[in-house]
This record gives sequence, C-alpha cells and structure tokens, in this order.
Amino acid sequence: MMNATDNEGEIQYLANKSRRKSNDENASAGFMNRKAVEQARNFHKSFPEYKITPLHSLTGLSKHLKVRNIWVKDESHRFGLNAFKVLGGSYALGKYLAEKLNADISEVSFQKLRSHEVKERLGALTFVTATDGNHGRGIAWAASQLGQKSVVCMPKGSSPIRLDNIRKEGAEAFITELNYDDTVKLANRMAEENGWVLVQDTAWDGYEEIPIWIMQGYGTIMDEALEQMAETGVDRPTHVFLQAGVGSFAGSMLGCLVEKYGDERPVTVIIEPEKAACLYKSIRIGDGKPHAVTGALDTIMAGLACGEPSIASWGILKDFAEIFVSCPDYVAARGMRILANPISSDPRIISGESGAVGMGLLGQLAENENLSRMKKELNLNQDSKVLIISTEGDTDPGHYRKVVWDGAYPTV
Repeated sequence: MMNATDNEGEIQYLANKSRRKSNDENASAGFMNRKAVEQARNFHKSFPEYKITPLHSLTGLSKHLKVRNIWVKDESHRFGLNAFKVLGGSYALGKYLAEKLNADISEVSFQKLRSHEVKERLGALTFVTATDGNHGRGIAWAASQLGQKSVVCMPKGSSPIRLDNIRKEGAEAFITELNYDDTVKLANRMAEENGWVLVQDTAWDGYEEIPIWIMQGYGTIMDEALEQMAETGVDRPTHVFLQAGVGSFAGSMLGCLVEKYGDERPVTVIIEPEKAACLYKSIRIGDGKPHAVTGALDTIMAGLACGEPSIASWGILKDFAEIFVSCPDYVAARGMRILANPISSDPRIISGESGAVGMGLLGQLAENENLSRMKKELNLNQDSKVLIISTEGDTDPGHYRKVVWDGAYPTV
C-alpha cells in the first residue's frame, strides 16, 4: 500500500493491494445481483414521482481536464427531495411492509402499500433513524406517504435548514449533542425501548437486513446511469469516483458494477473526508477488518461525517475498490465551484458538499502535480471515461452560497 502524503490538510491515498484480482466465488457483492437491483428499480417505478435523474455529459470540462468523457449523475432531482437517499429508505420501508403482509416486494407497489386497506391491516408503525439530513428526509417523506410515523435524530452541528426540511415532511425531528455514530446508537435505543422500527443505512452485527435493503434501493442510481450511457453507445465508464460515509452508497454502486461486469469492471475510487476517513483507516491498518475513527467528525461534507464503516458494505469495498482517498474540505468546495461554473456549453450543476467531492478530486488529479503518482496508479489519461455521482443538491442553501459565491474553503 502507498500513500501520497501523511500531512493533515493534504489529499492522502492508499492503493488497495489486497483487493481481489477476480470475483470468482465472491460472496461480498452477491446481494447486489441483477434480480435485486431490478426489483428495487421496479418498486421505484411504481412511485408517481419517479423519473430518471439526469446524466450530464461535460464535454467542455472533459477537454479541459484532458480525459475523454466526464459524466455526472445529478441526484438533486430525485423525487423533489434534492438528494438520492430516499431511494434506499423508501425501498427498505417497502420491503419491511411487504414482509409484514407476507408478500414479496415484486407483488406490491408503492401505491398499494399506501392504500387504506394496507394501513388497516398493518396498524400504526413508527420508523426511527439517525441522519445528517438527506437520509432522514427520505425516511420522513416515505413514512408520510405510507401513512406512518417517523422520528429522526440528528448529530450535533447539523444544519437547522435540513432539520426544518425533515419536519416539513411530517417527522418528529431533533438535533442531539452527540456525533453521528453516537446518534445512531441513540436511535437504536429509542427503537428498542418504544417498539419502533430502526431504518439505518449502516450495518453492524445483528443489524444487517435493513441496511442491505437500503443498499439495494440505491442500486437504481447505477442501473439508470449505465442504461443512459448505453443509449449513447457507451458500454461502460473506465473510472467511477464514489464518495463514502459508512460506505453503503459506495458499496452499493461498486456491488452493481462487480455483479454486472466482473473482472471487466471500472476502476473505482473511494473518497472520504479526512476527519471521518474510517474506510481509509481500515485499509491502512490492513487486517481485513473495519475500523472506526472517533472525535467530532467535523467536515463540510455532512453526509459523509461517519466514523464507523457499515459491515454490509465493507466486504465489497475491501474486495474490489482500487484506491481509497482521504480529502480535506477544500476538495469538495472546489468541486462545488467547478460544477456551478461550467465550461463552454456544459450544463450548470448544483451539487452540495458531499455530492461534489468526486469532481473536486478529479480536478486535483488533472492539475496537481503532487498527485501524479496516484493518477498513474489509476491509469487516468486522455482515454478515460469518468462517472461521478452528485448525490445531493444545495441541501443547505446558505452554506452552498458561502462556498460558491464567497469562496469559502479555498484551495490550498
């Protein structure tokens, strides 16, 4: 394993030398198989609000950064909620309710689950979760649509605007004095004490089923993106940049690629904030186990401020990701500005702090000579076709303007 630097405030990376050369007899990505992804997407298609989110081709930026193609999947358009998280939460709720009805998820639609008849059969349920904002808003929206209740706990320092948006979806929500991981533990205790249903996108021993359903729900994003590429005659990207908190989103996307392409899958880059780089730390320790980071986890990438890897996604990331990257906040901030200020006829993309870090890193790789070794290890060149997923829009508009308008977190 190699890293570019060990200095705080600089981009650090580790090449995953222990990754599998082949996916033969692989079990870690098996639950992201084609059938599971199709079931999730078909369930999402039953929503009146369902539309495929845009896949933008950034021709001008591709020329500027000297790669063949850059695509950005824009999840700010998902169900009017400004972020992707609702895909996982809604599918997990659907799977849970389907099982309560002794039915398969393929036999029920979102419309059926929200019917008065189903509500009478199931009675009143309360779903509880911990979130920095996007996941909780998705759970609140889905629970409300299904005629059920939700309680949302947020970690210390969470945006009041995100809290307000969650409450507007009908949830009981509050900000704690705890960091993210301790807020998850609080939500779990509340579920146990009140007989509520915990819907969390991180897994630990004894709590794995619902996090796996959430990851399967996220699979709709990659399924759409590959379909959209195919419509333009592109078989697959050569590189995929994936941001990670607990790793559920990144593991879901990589799992889809492993199951679809096997050994021909794209090169995958996993990106975390330097103050919450639990996956990077786990790869660095190198014993094959997930390891936590502690502390305040303070970063502008609120959606990635998680200290403990999810065991459901850890196996996929450990087995198949090529490089793990720890990024300072300025990388995400520059990504936001790049996307907000397009070149030539490229579209303007409003991407939040967690959504833009992949673009920020790609820009650094193209322009920062100190990262030439990492760029070479990734085989990133003029023939590269790069997929980035912007997982959120301006979920905190005030902070977004501070970054994009006022230049907060300048590049060092």
